[in-house]
Amino acid sequence: MPLAMALPVAAAAAVLMDLAYPEVGFWPAAFAATGLLLLALIGRSVWGAVAVGAVFGLLFFGLLVSWTTRYLGPVPWAALTVVEGALTAVGIIPLALAYRWVPRAVPGPVGRLLLLPGLLAALWTGREVLLGAWPYGGLPWARLGITQADSPLVQTASWVGVSGLTFLMVFTVAAAIETIRTGRWRRPLPAAVPAVTALMLVLVPAFPTTPAGTMRIGAVQGNGPSGYFDQRTVGAIARAQGDATGPVLDEDVDLVVWPEGLDADPFQTPWLAAYLTGISTRAGAPLLANAATTAGGNIYNTSFLWDPATTGATPRREQTQTHAKRHPVPFGEYVPDRAFYTLLAPDLVGLLQRDYAHGTDVPLVTVGGVPVGLAICFDVIYDEVIAESITAGAELLVFQTNNADFRGTDENLQQLAVARIRAVETGRTVVNVSTVGTSQIIRPDGSTLTGLPAGQAGALIADTDLRTGITPALLIGQGVSAVTLWGGLGGLALTGAIARRRRTPAVA
Repeated sequence: MPLAMALPVAAAAAVLMDLAYPEVGFWPAAFAATGLLLLALIGRSVWGAVAVGAVFGLLFFGLLVSWTTRYLGPVPWAALTVVEGALTAVGIIPLALAYRWVPRAVPGPVGRLLLLPGLLAALWTGREVLLGAWPYGGLPWARLGITQADSPLVQTASWVGVSGLTFLMVFTVAAAIETIRTGRWRRPLPAAVPAVTALMLVLVPAFPTTPAGTMRIGAVQGNGPSGYFDQRTVGAIARAQGDATGPVLDEDVDLVVWPEGLDADPFQTPWLAAYLTGISTRAGAPLLANAATTAGGNIYNTSFLWDPATTGATPRREQTQTHAKRHPVPFGEYVPDRAFYTLLAPDLVGLLQRDYAHGTDVPLVTVGGVPVGLAICFDVIYDEVIAESITAGAELLVFQTNNADFRGTDENLQQLAVARIRAVETGRTVVNVSTVGTSQIIRPDGSTLTGLPAGQAGALIADTDLRTGITPALLIGQGVSAVTLWGGLGGLALTGAIARRRRTPAVA
């Protein structure tokens, strides 16, 4: 494909890929987008691959994270788009090299139909792993596997995790392309390679975890003025949450869950402590809430279990089960290298007056003897946070978030898709509760038990399944990420060395 044609094909791939994510959420588009991008990379030089990758990366991320402009305007959106787009452009180079080297190093059907698709899938997945870890903790937001949160293929995530699902998707598409390119699609055995992986994606059932009873949850979406620039009076967020908790107070619940964010630190604010104690006492159950709290001279984004029945009317922080957010959002909850970025954008950096510290404790609280795993807002996208809570024994997952800064955008639905695939990946019920929506209680198979749309105050009251057991996805998830990253790069280096030695002309 000439470069003049490859660039618009890459642009089309970017648009299709964006359509695969919510709000549209047309999951088949992810396969079409992957195929178009791979076709645009065949025969490319290094700089040609950079051009293709830049067009795809800049347009895709520009569309996907356009919600960042909601309050802060185009500068943060442009910065994030350029950084992620540039990293994508560089990360695309190994895929073009694989197309050049593998047919020379391993000519024949094994190389074209198995090794090449496998290496392409590993390199694609490895690129996602790298972007999810660097810079400043990375942004594992746009992983290919997440597009399948609402598809029939999602159950595969319980066996191989998000990275494994990405690998299988790319392998299937790449193998189908090579089957057609080599003309072997008419032969049963070669044609079976992509067909088998496609069938596995469709037919594999969810890994069964073990039922361990139920917990009655009251999850509250207050729809209060909780955005960064929202105008509000003192106590407005807590009052909105308290008002929406009304229906829960008439129910016999085991746990009340509020989303991320309150007006002040309840451990240092008597009126707020009294308010939380009143809610918990009237509900007859502990309250899982969240606020910015201070400890040891640092500020943490902290979830805490407010339970005056066991700690007294005014719990102290050291008496309370807490968890601090592991990955505060760069330029949202803290400013890395503040002095440098202040020189570049002093007005924007100046808006963020406090820097949250990174939490180090286990993302878990225990409610009536039941371990409950936690993830605060964007921590839901980090594999290790979820895996650590399950390893610690979590039988239920609660994700608390504040989407108020992105009202009216796709952000809350994209985050909800991540929560849905986490339910399948872990075999656990997920309580995903937001300040302004969309909130849902999600069954272990990924289906919705109950929910509230964005912009509506209310409460979700349901008996949620508790589960035990470790899915294969959690056992091998970190290994899959490491193997695809380093195995892909190592495999590429090896095939490149063999190709240079053989100096065999590439197959067209």
